[in-house]
Amino acid sequence: MAEPLLLVDLPWLLYRSYFALPSSLKDARGRPTGALLGAIGALLTLTADGKETIAVRAIALCTGAEQAGYRVELYRPYHAHRPPMPDALAEQWRRAPELMSAFGWSVHDSVDLEADDVIFSLAREEAGHGGISLILSADRDLYGAVDGATGVLELKRGGSAPAVIDAAGVRERVGVDPAQVPDLIALRGDPSDGLPGARGIGAKTAAQLLAAHGSLDGVVAAARAGALRPRQAAAVLDDEAQLRDFLHVATLQRTAVERPADAATDFAAGARAARDAGMARLAQRAARLATA
Repeated sequence: MAEPLLLVDLPWLLYRSYFALPSSLKDARGRPTGALLGAIGALLTLTADGKETIAVRAIALCTGAEQAGYRVELYRPYHAHRPPMPDALAEQWRRAPELMSAFGWSVHDSVDLEADDVIFSLAREEAGHGGISLILSADRDLYGAVDGATGVLELKRGGSAPAVIDAAGVRERVGVDPAQVPDLIALRGDPSDGLPGARGIGAKTAAQLLAAHGSLDGVVAAARAGALRPRQAAAVLDDEAQLRDFLHVATLQRTAVERPADAATDFAAGARAARDAGMARLAQRAARLATA
């Protein structure tokens, strides 16, 4: 079986690492390093020297705009509740692409769209060339990218092999098929993105409505036909226009991307870059892997 392309949600991984590791971690110049060490370390553990590793044909780091402009135009409070990025993380964020590129990992960005959209686009591009992809992210919006050629990795503690979430795994976790994930988000809302959803309709009810009626359009049609409970029908019909905007906000978008070439991790170059950056322990780990 062909090795998958690993698509990394870089914003998520840097945030996760920043809050997981001590703020006291610094390089030889006194700069904070927790987010960088955690992110690079997680990728090395996953693909090179963990208790159980996965073989990949290349690692693609994906980033993008904090919020796509068209999404904000559709719903002004989109992402507005999120606090500013901490200064210590912002400093590492700026350094991440150059340092991580030294390991032979490609970086894919978008000025107009978000990291999720870049990931989705690369996954579909990979599938178009007969390849398969694994997405490294805890963002459940990306369940909408899952299909026969694309899965989501669920990290496990202790360095053990992650679970691969396929279409059946998506249904088990959120109660709908991957293609219905945007409809689910529109109905139930998404606190992380600031989307309220339909009033009084939570995740379980939204999944039940989609199981019965297929899509937001189907739920709206059922509400008009009197097939929903009165409160549900009122919630859907009173906010129909906004729910359709939420659906558009939640739908992953395609953008032009270049399919990454096969690329093994360059541990030796990564060790040199880490050493130059004053990150001695990371340099030692990479150097050890280079000679393994």
